[in-house]
Amino acid sequence: MSRTTKFLAAIAALPLLAGFAACASPAAGGDGASDVVKIGVVGKADPQWAAFEEAAADEGITIEIVDFSDYAQPNPATTEGELDLNQFQHIVYLADYNVSSGEDLVPVGSTAIYPLGLYSTKYESVDDIAEGETVAVPNDASNQARALLVLQSAGLIELKSGGTIFSDLADIDEAKSKVEVTALEASLTPTSLPDVAAAVINNDFVEDAGLSFDDAIAQDDPSDPNALPYVNIFATRAEDAENETYLKLVDIFQNDPEVQAGLIEASGDTAVSVKTPVADLLDSLAKVEADTKAAKG
Repeated sequence: MSRTTKFLAAIAALPLLAGFAACASPAAGGDGASDVVKIGVVGKADPQWAAFEEAAADEGITIEIVDFSDYAQPNPATTEGELDLNQFQHIVYLADYNVSSGEDLVPVGSTAIYPLGLYSTKYESVDDIAEGETVAVPNDASNQARALLVLQSAGLIELKSGGTIFSDLADIDEAKSKVEVTALEASLTPTSLPDVAAAVINNDFVEDAGLSFDDAIAQDDPSDPNALPYVNIFATRAEDAENETYLKLVDIFQNDPEVQAGLIEASGDTAVSVKTPVADLLDSLAKVEADTKAAKG
């Protein structure tokens, strides 16, 4: 999500949100010239946001970037109208929020996808990993499923179902897999490297562990259709999906060179910018929501 896919957290409006109600501005109208558009993010200091504010101002649109401390906050704030847009999450996260809360936030544009990597301090290649060794993956549902797809693509495991956004350790066909897999809390996967053959590490923890993104010995392919649910998005309320100002802001974000340079810089050069058609984003959201409802019974 915007920089990491590390959370599929329980969604709950936190007390911090109450403070925004008194200062919330009305949603921008079609011309966007007189109203402030409030956009919620996690990581306001990332360089793309200052560039985005400037690029929007050049087009006569005033935006305010509202910073949040964690991923559980921006969606409820958008639902309540305290934000106009948010940009921090991928489709899987948004689907889980909508299903859990009964809300109907929708994507209005794509930003980037952040490949999830497999790292090792013992091996320089996936092919060097010996049969029967252990590989660590994050234990949260969203990242674990994606990590298992990375391992399958690398030829280290085989999933009975072929792999979905809900795959877990029970889906591994052990008889057909090269390695054993253990699940750890996401922040512990880097520290597990001395004890395992390799670990799938969320982007937020890679550099903190003294690793470089270039050290990944395998990662998922952003062009793979299975990666679409992990595309990061701008989201808003369903009734505002056609707001001309919001759509203009998406266009600015996707096409302004300074914004794009800041996005890539903030990701440690790992982000792959995408301009996925909104119709495809909506189709993916609908499918993931349906799968999420089925999985939750």
